[in-house]
Amino acid sequence: MPISADATLERDVVVYNESLVNLYGCFIGTGSRIGTFVEIQRGAKIGERCKIQSHTFICEGVTIGNDVFVGHGVMFVNDRFPRASNGGALLKPGEWTLEETVVEDNASIGSGAVILCGIRIGAGALVGAGAVVTKDVKPGEVVAGVPARLLRTL
Repeated sequence: MPISADATLERDVVVYNESLVNLYGCFIGTGSRIGTFVEIQRGAKIGERCKIQSHTFICEGVTIGNDVFVGHGVMFVNDRFPRASNGGALLKPGEWTLEETVVEDNASIGSGAVILCGIRIGAGALVGAGAVVTKDVKPGEVVAGVPARLLRTL
């Protein structure tokens, strides 16, 4: 499924190779650019002038501010205890808890990072490539590693 009818793309949004993305029920702000093999799920919000590079997964419950860079292969998680089934049966709606994640304006997230649910990445923060973010990143902080640790403040 490329771009569904319930996805809202504001003006001047560029989607590279529309047949190789999954955008459904999401909002993408003016002037943002979306790379190939990106999935943005229902309810996710992308701000203005963002760059979302290829192979990135942005799930329900993620809100990204304006002027944010998200590198290749970044994964967002929206459930603290993900599982496929509950006592042998597939999970039904309401049997898992959506936890919202926020990335504030001017933040940058390096390629291959994993952002766990319930996290707030502050304005102007920088998440290093391959980091696993398990707790909030304050505005202007630079974090890297597994789990992500503070390196310095800009």
